[in-house]
Amino acid sequence: MPLEPRRFLTVADVAELLDATPSAVVALLESRDIRGVRVRGQWRVAQDEVQAWVDRQLELERRRALWRQAQSASVADLFGGR
Repeated sequence: MPLEPRRFLTVADVAELLDATPSAVVALLESRDIRGVRVRGQWRVAQDEVQAWVDRQLELERRRALWRQAQSASVADLFGGR
């Protein structure tokens, strides 16, 4: 069974998907927050890598929300008291 080829996006494509500026996408690539490759001096990003980055950001935000919720909980909230 042949593998489906990966689709690679330009910086402009990624910026449009993320509703960000191209310079913000380049910053993410240079900081290695999003993995990409340079082809003839131009960044290319696998479409599934963009989705993986979004998933990581969503999970990070979920964990932050849980942390904030735990920090504001009272002793009664934590231990079921009144």
